[in-house]
Amino acid sequence: MSPEIRTIKQSDKNYPPLLREIPDAPEMLYIKGELPSFELPWVAIVGTRKATPDGVLFAKRLAKELSEKGFIIVSGLAMGIDTAAHEGTIKAQGKTVAVLGNGLDAVYPRQNENLAKAIITNGGALISEYPPETPAFPSQFLERNRIVSGMCMATIVIEAPDRSGSIVTARLAGEQGREILVFPGPASHPNFKGSHKLIRDGARLVTNIEDILEDLGLDPVRDSQPMSPPDAQSAGIISSGAGEKEMHIDDPNERVILNVIERTKKSLTIDKISELTKLDPSIINPILTFNILKGAITEDESGYRRITD
Repeated sequence: MSPEIRTIKQSDKNYPPLLREIPDAPEMLYIKGELPSFELPWVAIVGTRKATPDGVLFAKRLAKELSEKGFIIVSGLAMGIDTAAHEGTIKAQGKTVAVLGNGLDAVYPRQNENLAKAIITNGGALISEYPPETPAFPSQFLERNRIVSGMCMATIVIEAPDRSGSIVTARLAGEQGREILVFPGPASHPNFKGSHKLIRDGARLVTNIEDILEDLGLDPVRDSQPMSPPDAQSAGIISSGAGEKEMHIDDPNERVILNVIERTKKSLTIDKISELTKLDPSIINPILTFNILKGAITEDESGYRRITD
């Protein structure tokens, strides 16, 4: 066994206390690195591997800001939202824990080998219930999801399609008696179909860090600045060089709404947006919420408008 890998048993005092509470907790965990303090709040951030650029950007920002407020961020080291959550935490010099679905003598996916090293260097840990030399089988990634949610007081879902591992993690969190917090997105985007179903089934809808703190009954452990919006290019709105903005949006309804707001050059109410786009407010509302989250638009007393540099 690699000297870098050690084990802890469920009976050990340094076994994650929340994980010990779940009915199918692993009898033994393999660990590389150091488990962060259990006195701090641990939350999971999960989502699809095939995340949109905006979803990746938002996951990084969210993890960074939560880390700055003293949270420990847990995820699964998968591509997409998981990777973004770990990277955002490291950017804030916070501590993050990655739960692998294979033995710790190898990193899966291999593209994240440097990220795994950075997690450990930054004071976090890689953990697994599988001994070294255990290959990555698909069923094991579903099994490890109970550890991701089980170690945490809450699971935060960003971009979850109808059938995805993140939906499994969220449902396990509910069965474990933990909070499920979900960020909404455009109603017609397939990456949010599962997210919206979780909300319909009783998960808490959140739109900012303040919502998360309120729902968890927590105050910030460390002070931080509010989440700052990304620049126009990061938000998916690219300057054409001719004084206008060119929208690079896949969802046709979202494209229509943002084009109307951009061209009007003033704040618009939902009723006015509905009148101009011929779209129902039930379609407009989640798209506006998602674009406020990613920093493309803002809301004032008069309605919704584009964020300008």
